[in-house]
Amino acid sequence: MSTKVLIADDEPNIVVSLEFMMKREGYQVLVARDGPTALEAIRREHPRLVLLDATMPGMTGFDVCAAVRADAETRDTRILMLTAKGRETDMARGVGAGADAYVTKPFATRELVQQVRDMLAADAPARGLPA
Repeated sequence: MSTKVLIADDEPNIVVSLEFMMKREGYQVLVARDGPTALEAIRREHPRLVLLDATMPGMTGFDVCAAVRADAETRDTRILMLTAKGRETDMARGVGAGADAYVTKPFATRELVQQVRDMLAADAPARGLPA
């Protein structure tokens, strides 16, 4: 059974690129194009990792992140915020909402894939799972 990764972003080109990369790495990919759908998918599917855009329709990534952290069923989900908002205050807001990592767009795809691998590998022993 492959590791589930949710891509939550409303930008079609980003979704296509991330989906291709994550599938190539062997992950089972789920996609949400707005905040409420992302939160519902996290609660229903329990992905190990979410690539979460900060600015989406319906509910911001910051709000999704905070809701995930507030829920005992989902709080252990790894969250990597992806956003064009690169100011320190935006990064602090992402970390404050509970993001495990924060990457600004545009990002280097190779580095992002490595960061996903590293986050899942660090998470695996605590859950008794393969990396």
